[in-house]
Amino acid sequence: MPENRSMNHQLPKEPQEFEEKVIQINRVSKKTKGGNKMGFSILMVVGDRKGKVGVGLGKSKDVMSAIRKGVKKAKKKMITVPLDGTTIPFSITVKKGSGRVMLKPAPKGSGVIAGGPVRAVVEAAGIRDISSKILGSGTQSVSVYATFEALRQIQQIVALKGIRLKSIADIEAEEAKVLRELNQRAKDTAAAHIEKDNAVQKMQSGEKTPKKVVKSKVAKPDKQSVADDQQVIKEVK
Repeated sequence: MPENRSMNHQLPKEPQEFEEKVIQINRVSKKTKGGNKMGFSILMVVGDRKGKVGVGLGKSKDVMSAIRKGVKKAKKKMITVPLDGTTIPFSITVKKGSGRVMLKPAPKGSGVIAGGPVRAVVEAAGIRDISSKILGSGTQSVSVYATFEALRQIQQIVALKGIRLKSIADIEAEEAKVLRELNQRAKDTAAAHIEKDNAVQKMQSGEKTPKKVVKSKVAKPDKQSVADDQQVIKEVK
């Protein structure tokens, strides 16, 4: 039995489809005839970091049951946030109860400029670049609901007006293409530098390229000229 337990602990965990975040945990009590009934109220944010996000409030006697209920409710209320690349398509200010939140698109590479509750929602939705400001109540639950309402209104406006946007997949494909081009340029530059260094080393060591030796052709004497030379020698003698 102990061996099986150790093997179970070593098994790799399966990747979760949705990311779950606990925003706020409240301990609540209810007066009853038999006494006080204690329980927990937990606000959960669920998202897949690809445009889907949901918010849910779970209530139960223990923490784990409250978390499960909150996740279940958040998945039921999940919305698809329209993204213009890595940010939202336009700025919006929304009031929900006592909470008031302003969301503004940010240039690529700016990151998430937001407070804790707003950051949790936009990061779960997969928004990489955004600027936000909490204008109303600073309570975490109120800010979360106001941010979720702002994203829901953005979804409705985009669907109503038919605004065309770039998806995250398109942006990632463009980034991968640029990265491949940069890698190819780096390889070409490195190869050129290596070739240049080799040429310099050869020049410094005094190596010369071998020259081809050209053999000159010697004309063979004719038989008649040889006979004439022999005759001249005899006469001289």
